[in-house]
Amino acid sequence: MTLLAPIDFRSDTVTQPDEAMRLAMSAAEVADDVLDHDPTMRRLEERAAELLGVDAALWVPSGSMGNLIALTAHLGRGDRFLAPRNAHVLDFELGTAAWLAGGMPHALEWVEGPGRPSAQDVRAAAGAQGPYYALRTTLLCLENTHNGAGGTVTPPDEHALLVSAARETGLRVHLDGARLWNAAVALGVPPAALTVGVDTVQVCLSKGLGAPVGSIVAGTANFVQEARRIRKMLGGGVRQGGVLAAAGLIGLDRIEDLAQDHANARTLAKGLIDLGWQVVEPETNIVLAGVPDLDVTINGLRHLGVFTGPMAGKVRFVTHRDVDADDVSEALRRIESVSS
Repeated sequence: MTLLAPIDFRSDTVTQPDEAMRLAMSAAEVADDVLDHDPTMRRLEERAAELLGVDAALWVPSGSMGNLIALTAHLGRGDRFLAPRNAHVLDFELGTAAWLAGGMPHALEWVEGPGRPSAQDVRAAAGAQGPYYALRTTLLCLENTHNGAGGTVTPPDEHALLVSAARETGLRVHLDGARLWNAAVALGVPPAALTVGVDTVQVCLSKGLGAPVGSIVAGTANFVQEARRIRKMLGGGVRQGGVLAAAGLIGLDRIEDLAQDHANARTLAKGLIDLGWQVVEPETNIVLAGVPDLDVTINGLRHLGVFTGPMAGKVRFVTHRDVDADDVSEALRRIESVSS
């Protein structure tokens, strides 16, 4: 076990609620959300819907549940859905899109850049209506930022082309925006600018925003009414959920703070490049580094007190509000100490 103070880059999910967030949680106005709709939960959902430019929103315990609720609402059993290669709904949600939502996944290659499919490929994959025994494609799932590609961003104009291609071919659109806040800050646009035309969107509160639990799934009022039923089916109903919603409200006040995470990621990437690592400059808060032996490198870094994880065959460093610029400098110093 290392004696060095750990610097944890494994994920932005390791963030812990600070004193202000804990105080808000302890003072939250609460009620039974299943029976009466908890008042703090209602405020969080209304504020999130406004930020996302949609009619209504629903708090859910996790981003994976939010995505599953949306896919369950959109897909009939045996329907095919499209998503970018290595999308979270394809590779990191235990197959629930097929197992529980009943959808057949189809991966779209990255054409416009890492994590970004083309509108032309959406049209081609959607295809024309075939015979009754053919797969019926009904849904396009987008991801912004794309985790597996290293937190890459889809800009509004490209998003619009993808949504337009989906509409032309009769597809609904779900946006996995677990880190949509990061994309908005990186592009300097409101979050709603990145949800235009989608039927549903999921965003996380428990990553860079620092809440201990929770995500939001959002769309039309009719969708949210159905989503509340599906959440209950999945065991996601909460009672005095305002305790958790209060943390989410504080998190929404801190969206602009994500710019510092992005700056720290760029500093980390540059430092690693200077040390001879194979790194592409990050667009947001995820740094992917190619190494000869993934397990050996991750274990070696842990011995230095630098905690990382694997992603797409590379070492993944994720910057967040609990890792500051000094921590980044210290991590680079430790790595340099064994590199020379």
